[in-house]
Amino acid sequence: MPVLKNARHEKFAQALAKGRTADEAYEAAGYAANRGNATRLKANESIMKRVQEIAARVSEKAEWSAADRLSALKSIFDASAKGDPRVAISAIAEANRMQGSYAPAKREITGANGGPIEYANLTEEEIDARIAALAEGAGEA
Repeated sequence: MPVLKNARHEKFAQALAKGRTADEAYEAAGYAANRGNATRLKANESIMKRVQEIAARVSEKAEWSAADRLSALKSIFDASAKGDPRVAISAIAEANRMQGSYAPAKREITGANGGPIEYANLTEEEIDARIAALAEGAGEA
C-alpha cells in the first residue's frame, strides 16, 4: 500500500507503527485530543493496512542477522584482500569485534599517586563535583 493521501492519516499510521497509543498518535498527527475519534481512525481499514505495511518493513530491516553481517564482511575481505589490504584488515577487525574477540576496555579511577580516593575531608559540593565527574566519565565508555 502506498503512502496515504491524507498527510495526517499517514502521520497517524506512522505514530501507531512506532508503538504510540491511538490518543498519542492522533495528537502527533495534528488533531485536537479526542479519544473517540482516535479510536475510530485507528479502526479505519486503510490505516490498519498502512500500519501493518510499515511494521513489516521495519521487521525486514531488523532481520539482517549477525551471520548476514559476518558474511558481508567476508565478502568485503575476499574482494579487497589483494587490491587494498587496509580494507581487508578492517573487515577482519570488525568481524573480530562482532564476535567478542577483544577484551573490554578497563577504566580505573584512583586518587593521588595511584592511591585511594580520599573523601573524608571533602565538602558536600566537592563530593557532588567528583560524583558528577565520575558519571561523566562513565558515559564516555
